[in-house]
Amino acid sequence: MSRRRIGFWYRLAAILVKPPMRVLFKRNWRGMEHIPAEGGFITAVNHNSYLDPLSYAHFQYNTGRVPRFLAKEALFRKGVVGRFMRGTGQIPVYRDTSEAADAFRAAVAAVHEGKCVAFYPEGTLTREPHLWPMEGKTGAARVALRTHAPVIPVAQWGAHEVMPPYAKERRFRPFPRKTLTVVAGAPVDLSEFYDQEPTAEVLREVTDRIMAAITALLADIRNETPPAERYVYRRTPAERRGRRTPEEEKAE
Repeated sequence: MSRRRIGFWYRLAAILVKPPMRVLFKRNWRGMEHIPAEGGFITAVNHNSYLDPLSYAHFQYNTGRVPRFLAKEALFRKGVVGRFMRGTGQIPVYRDTSEAADAFRAAVAAVHEGKCVAFYPEGTLTREPHLWPMEGKTGAARVALRTHAPVIPVAQWGAHEVMPPYAKERRFRPFPRKTLTVVAGAPVDLSEFYDQEPTAEVLREVTDRIMAAITALLADIRNETPPAERYVYRRTPAERRGRRTPEEEKAE
């Protein structure tokens, strides 16, 4: 993908974001050869820091294929941030509303248009005590089965050391300089599901396969064995109404 097609707003975002990211992190990037050079595709990424969207976007921007993230609709209404979200072609998610299906349709359309749609399948920062990927939501699986597009698993590790999730104190820790590791893996083989009805059971199996691929990459990065059972997180009614989580309140 040429830099011309990346577009003005993404190039401007890169000009603003890349210098501080280079200051904050030493880079250990691997697997860029797995990012398709042409055509639409999906990436599925683990989520353990508020910096993840920037650190991962930095990695993929350097491949020449920029990601379109699914993000909470409220971000699109926030001044300069909202202008960048709209200008860079990100996809708004309207949670728990009649418009929730719009994000799915927009993601499918973007893939069909030859773009990359990036999912954080966990749907939120991991609540797993040791920052392993949690059980995933089925959005990426739904788009994958509808489009038959490649699904590239991506694991990243290191951003949480600069900005830990739900830290009780010193939420920003730039020193000493940390290493950011981002690894893209080979496409997840989902071909056996393409002719099947996308039932809840099929979507769960596809999602679990995607999460297993991400977890395997992260286990290799960390040189550790992940938990045998994937952590399951359920949002509380208060969180569904947009209130802060107990962890976020403690972090203040």
